Parts: sequence; structure tokens; C-alpha cells
Amino acid sequence: MVSSRDGSLSRDLFSILLLQVSMWGSDSFMVISPAEPIVAMLGEDTELPCRLAPAMSAVDMELRWFRGSFPDAVFVYEGGAERAEQQLEDFRGRAELVKEHMAQGRVAVRIRRLRASDSGMYTCFFKKGRDFEESLLELRVIGLGSGPHVFMVGPEDEGIRVTCKGQRWFPQPEVQWTDVTGEKIPSLSEDKTQDSDGLFQVEASLIVRDSSKREVSCSMKNPFFGKEQVETIVIPEPFFPRTSPWKAAFIATSLILGIFVGAVMFLTWKEQWERKEKDKERKIKESLKKQLGCYCFSDRRKELYDQDWRKAELYADWRKEHFKAVAVTLDPDTAHSKLIVSESRKHVSQHQDALTQQEQEQEQEEIFSVLGENCLASGRHYWEAEVHVGAEGVTGTRWALGVCSDTVARTGWFVESVDKSFWVLAFEEGEVRALDKKPKSLQLRQFPRRIGVFLDWEGRTVSFYNMVDGSHIYSFTETEFCGYVRPYFSLQSPGTWVAICLASGHTENCPDCSLKTPVAHLRSCDVGVSQETHSLLPPQEVRVSPLGTSELPQL
Repeated sequence: MVSSRDGSLSRDLFSILLLQVSMWGSDSFMVISPAEPIVAMLGEDTELPCRLAPAMSAVDMELRWFRGSFPDAVFVYEGGAERAEQQLEDFRGRAELVKEHMAQGRVAVRIRRLRASDSGMYTCFFKKGRDFEESLLELRVIGLGSGPHVFMVGPEDEGIRVTCKGQRWFPQPEVQWTDVTGEKIPSLSEDKTQDSDGLFQVEASLIVRDSSKREVSCSMKNPFFGKEQVETIVIPEPFFPRTSPWKAAFIATSLILGIFVGAVMFLTWKEQWERKEKDKERKIKESLKKQLGCYCFSDRRKELYDQDWRKAELYADWRKEHFKAVAVTLDPDTAHSKLIVSESRKHVSQHQDALTQQEQEQEQEEIFSVLGENCLASGRHYWEAEVHVGAEGVTGTRWALGVCSDTVARTGWFVESVDKSFWVLAFEEGEVRALDKKPKSLQLRQFPRRIGVFLDWEGRTVSFYNMVDGSHIYSFTETEFCGYVRPYFSLQSPGTWVAICLASGHTENCPDCSLKTPVAHLRSCDVGVSQETHSLLPPQEVRVSPLGTSELPQL
């Protein structure tokens, strides 16, 4: 049996010697690296060694240390020199070749200032001619970091919350709580985060409820290196909640008292709610009675108004029921050259061009006016217009609206008065005036922005109302209408404009003055001009402005 074993051993030794002799006689070689992981501290330097077997010079070989794949080079030696251009960016300036024993086939790459990201597997590659070999090796970078730091947070859930905190560990440390006897205590919670450098921040918490175990320790251990750091805290006795024999009695008494107070509060609330509901119901009934009484009174007042509405200068909305709404449109042929009539013929404004001194003096000697296309010769009609004053403080700011005879003269500076067949309301010198035989300044409670014009041909009246609050402004009575009458508008000062509003209710389309026919009941009036004067201004060409408004040429 012994001789058999000796013979087998001799054969194995012979085979190894034969292999070595065969390798010495050729270019074949092996690359050998450390079998165990290389452990190094974070921030320090370390070496990744490899050697050739059998021993031979590596000076003329191509050497490469890489991670993962062949192109991910940590260091490259080729042609007797370093090839930095083939290195990964993270290792440039940090990796260098240790070649003191290069002629004997022992070579290493030194990595300086180790980072957490350097941890992992590496391959060393040796090539001579067409023959090459490689070998794997592992680098483990460890960082013990700071801590653990143990501190009390405060009372929680009938105990004291304690937290253990550690920073800049690598790899992730193992956290363990223990009591004074060394018994392990599981963590209540454990949070772990990793910063931009790949280092771990760890925070573990524990609630200590037993005052007999008020001394606890927290340890953090690196799983690779096995090194452990520990910190202990002792929680003072007064910090723990104290139990009292009266505690149960106090809780029961508090519960009963709470139920009693809750019942009293509920009954009080219910009584107040019922009282409020009754008051609310009573107020609703009283309000209904008042409303019914107001409605009855309002109906009676409306009935009395309708019986003699011509004498009542109130209630513009009720007055409209006795008049027909007129769809007033502006006649561009009658517009002064300084006025702009919109394409819809519902809006008129003044040119805002810069004027010379001579033109400003000329403006003060003229009135810029335009007539409506509608010719009215009988019946009751009304329309509404909105006025806007661009700059009330500007000297000469003015507007006027109402009706006038179709035959009035409107060239240059003319007089808007009843004697000249104008029945108009005007704003001038900062106040509203009725241009009667003697102009009257009107004391109004509200400046009129939207004005209703009511023409009663048979009643011989022209009335003006503030359509915002329904109040009466002024009425011309016992008027003598001369032929056809037309809506009249004039304005002065840039920024001032007048817009025809859409009247509610039935809208009556009155005949165009250019198509009017003789009416037997019309009478002529002498207003200082011939009755044949139909075209109040010479016919002029209308041109449309870029903003969609019609513009008349300069006179």
C-alpha cells in the first residue's frame, strides 16, 4: 500500500517537472494574481499586483489593467511606454505602473486616493507576440466614516426615542442595538442614503420603554473589514413616564365627565338650532308678506302711471312701453370732415391728428355734427346713445345729442337752440345743459353716460332720460316740429365719442331721409334758411379707416 502511494506521488512530480521544462523551452506563460480580495481604506493608495509564471521579463510585453470590458482601461503599457489616451477618465493622474521588478515578471498598478467607486473586479492582461493571458483580482475599498453618534430625540409612545447616526461609510455598515447585558435589540426604523461620492449615511431609531434597560449601545460594523465602532447612551431615570395608581381612576373619571359635557353641549346646540329655524321661518313669512304687499302696490302704481304717463316724468323703463324703439344709424354724408363714422354707422368720434395753431383756432369757430339717417314725421319713438368724454378737463370739450329739423343749417359755428329747430341736451364747460330758448344748467345726481331720447310727435315733446338709473333729465314741451326731424349728434375734443346703443324690445326701421316722400301734415318753419336745404353739407366721399371706421375727407 505504501509503495503504491509513493509511485503515484513520483508520477505527479514527474508530470509537473515535464510541464515546466516544456514551458521553459517555449514562449508560453501564465498570469497569476492574488486569490484573496485586496482590502484598502478610502482615500489611501493601493496596488493591484500580477506576475508571470514562469518568471520572465515583461519589459517588451503589452500590459493592461481594465474593468468590466477590455476598452475600460485603468492603465495601459505598450511599446515600452504608458498609453494615457486609452485610460478611463476617472483613473487619469491616479493610476501608475510599479515596474521595479518588471524584468523578473512582477508588475503592479498603483491607484492613488481611493474612491468608493474604485471597489470591484479588475483584470490584468499580458500579451507577448500572439500569446496573451489574463487574470482576475478584486479590490474592496472600505470607509469607516464617522460615528456612530447616539442621542435622545424625546418622549414618544410611552417611552424615549433614541437615534443612532453615522456618516461616510463604505460599504453600507451593519447597525446593531444592544442593551447592557449584550442582548440584541431590533431597530424601530433604519434609513440609509448614498451621497454623490457613493458613501452611505445611516440613521437608526429605537424606543426604550423599560427604565431598567435605560443603557443601550449602537454599533456600526464594516462587513468587509470586520472593524466595529460602538457608542453607548444612558437615559436618565426622570425622562421615563411614571405610572400612578390613580391613573386608571383618573382616565375613567375623565371619560365619564367627557360624555356628560358632550351630552350637555349637544342638547344646547339642538335647542339653539331649533330656535334659529323658527326665527328663519318667521322671517321668511314676513318677507313674503312684504313682497306681496310691494307687488300689489307696484302693480297699482304701474296702473296709475299708464293712465296718465305723459304727465309723469319718471320711470324710463315704463315709458319705453309707450314708444317704439328706433334702429338709429348715422348718415356719413351729413358728417363734418373732422368726424369719423364707423363702418357700422353706430359710432362717431373725432380725428385725433395733431393740429396747427391755425387749425385749433378754426375748430373753436365750428361745431362738428352728424345726423341720423332716420326721418321721423309721426308717432312716438325712442333710442339710446352712450357718450364718452375723453378729457373732461380740456378746454372746449363738448358733446350734444337730441333731434333737429331736417332743414337746419349746420355750417361753421351755428346755434343749437329751440329757436333754430334744435331740441338737444349738451355737455359744455364741465356741466350738462338743456339748450332751450334760454340754456339751462341741470343739477343731476349722476352724470349721464347712457341717455335715452324719447320723441312724442303728437304730444309735442322731446324728453331725455338717464338709462342707467332711470331718472328724468329734461323735457322740451309744446314744441313746433318743422317738417321731418332727424337724430342729431355733435362732439368736440379728441377722445370724445358717441355710440348708438341697441335698444331692447321691438325695433322700428324708419324711412331713410334720402327716400322720404311728402307727408300732408308736415308744416314749414322759418329758421333763417330756405326749406329746400336738404343736403346740410355737400355730398362727400366716405373712406374706410384701417380700424373699420368710415372717414370723411377734409372740407
